[in-house]
Amino acid sequence: MNLTKIKPVKAFFSSDKELYDAIKNIFGFYPANIFLYKLAFRHKSVAEESYNGVKISNERLEYLGDAILGAIVADYLFKIFPYKDEGFLTEMRSKIVSRASLNKLSQKLGIDKLIQSNQDSKSAYRSMKGDAFEAFVGAMYLDKGYKYSKKIIVNHIINFHFDIDVLENLDTNFKSKLIEWAQKEKKSVEFNVIDEVGSGYNKQYVVEILIEKKSMGKGQDYSIKSAEQNASEKAWKMLEVTQ
Repeated sequence: MNLTKIKPVKAFFSSDKELYDAIKNIFGFYPANIFLYKLAFRHKSVAEESYNGVKISNERLEYLGDAILGAIVADYLFKIFPYKDEGFLTEMRSKIVSRASLNKLSQKLGIDKLIQSNQDSKSAYRSMKGDAFEAFVGAMYLDKGYKYSKKIIVNHIINFHFDIDVLENLDTNFKSKLIEWAQKEKKSVEFNVIDEVGSGYNKQYVVEILIEKKSMGKGQDYSIKSAEQNASEKAWKMLEVTQ
C-alpha cells in the first residue's frame, strides 16, 4: 500500500487541510511536512521576518528546486535521446524549464491559486508562478527525496503536460535565428540596452535591435537575456513580413 496516497490523520484537523488536498489533487500525493509546501508558496512580497531579521519566503526553495528540476529533466532527455548532442539536449531542457514555460505550467496546474502574495506583486513579478513551481519542487525533494520527486516530475508533469515531439520541432530561440540570418545575409545586427525601468526586484531592461543601424524591434523583461529574446521575436516577425 502506498502510504503517500493515504491522507494523514492530522490533515483532517489541520488549518492547512485545503493545501493538503490541493497538492494531492494536482500531484497525486499527500505531503509529510506541510510546512515546506506552505513556504514554497509564500512569495517574497509577503515574507515573514524571523527572529534574526532574515525574511522567510520561497526564494531558497526556488533555488533548490531549480537545480533539482534541471537535473531530472536533463536525465530524462539524456535517456530518451541517446544519439543527440549536448547542444540539442540543452535547448530541449531550456524549452521545458524556461520561465515562460513554467509560468504557463503553473497556471495550468492551478499552482498560481496557491501562492500567497500581496496584490501589487501579481503584476510586478511576472515570474512568480514559475518561481513557485520550482519552490514546490524544492519542497518535494526535501520532503520525499530525489527518487520520488523524479517519479512525480516525469509521470505527472513531463509525460502529461509536454509533447516532446512538438517541443523538438519548436524553435523558440529567436536571437539565434536572427544572428544566423544576419550572418547569411551579411547584415549587421546589434542588441543594445537602451533603458532600465523600475528599481530593485522590479527593474526591467529595455533592449532595442538594430539591423543595418535601423531599429527593428524593442523588448522589455526582468533580465537582459529575456529582453533580447522578446526584441528578437518582434524583429524576426518583421523580417518575415518584409521577405
